[in-house]
Amino acid sequence: MRFISPKTDFAFKKIFGSNRSQKILISFLNAIVYEGKNTIKSLEIIDPYNPGSTSTLKDTYLDVRAVLDNGSTVIIEMQVLNVEAFEKRVIYNTAKAYANQLDMGEKYTTLRPFIALTITDFLLFKNSTQMINRFRLKEEKQLFNYRDELTLIFLELPKFNKQLSELETLSDKWIYFLKAAPSLDIIPESLAAVPEIGEALNIASRANLSNKELEELHKQELFIVDRKGEINFAKLEQSLKLVSLLLRQKFGTVPPEFQAKIEQLSLQQLDRLVETILTFTTLDELEQWLDN
Repeated sequence: MRFISPKTDFAFKKIFGSNRSQKILISFLNAIVYEGKNTIKSLEIIDPYNPGSTSTLKDTYLDVRAVLDNGSTVIIEMQVLNVEAFEKRVIYNTAKAYANQLDMGEKYTTLRPFIALTITDFLLFKNSTQMINRFRLKEEKQLFNYRDELTLIFLELPKFNKQLSELETLSDKWIYFLKAAPSLDIIPESLAAVPEIGEALNIASRANLSNKELEELHKQELFIVDRKGEINFAKLEQSLKLVSLLLRQKFGTVPPEFQAKIEQLSLQQLDRLVETILTFTTLDELEQWLDN
């Protein structure tokens, strides 16, 4: 048995946003938004996803929306690529959705709270070790909430490193599902013990997909790979330019053989070189760094 990745548009919406997803979404939101508490009893998925061809592959994010039994609206977004101005887009989309509740002439008292849950497949808050970070409008000194109208919650998948045998909480199991589903051969007992996760894995089983659905999934996976390649190439070009600028400022000219070695470095190695250049006093130190 093989499973599709929940990180694609087709899979994410099929698992969390279709007509059969209410119980799955309730369990997932209780785990992530409400820290495992059985807070949500029911919800209504807005514009349920129906299987079919995606009209375009123009973006790298996808979302599911639902109205909770307490009247709040939650927007769940999976972001696979760290695109430019991503943090601003999250704020803009949440504020726009909140404002769009009102039609002309309606009173502000009808506004209901919005929760934006953003799942990133990359590190977003490198200064925080927390996997889940929550933000609200607060007074600067006393830190009391202005109102609980807008809540931003971010789940960073790369910060989750637990193995199957280490899963303890409901949130552990759901996050493991998001990260590890494509690598599973069977439905593990610890995940099957949560009926909603077992159902999510059944939906994600490749055996339950038609050839047309598998073809659409393949196109979306290729699209994500291509976009990642474009972004990494752009970052690599920027890093090479920065390294060249810093070296010219430090040493004036750099021997061609050094430049050739630098151009073979990975993006991670270039980032480390940028951090190290200022400590070099001679070209010999640069050569030793490159050789190591």
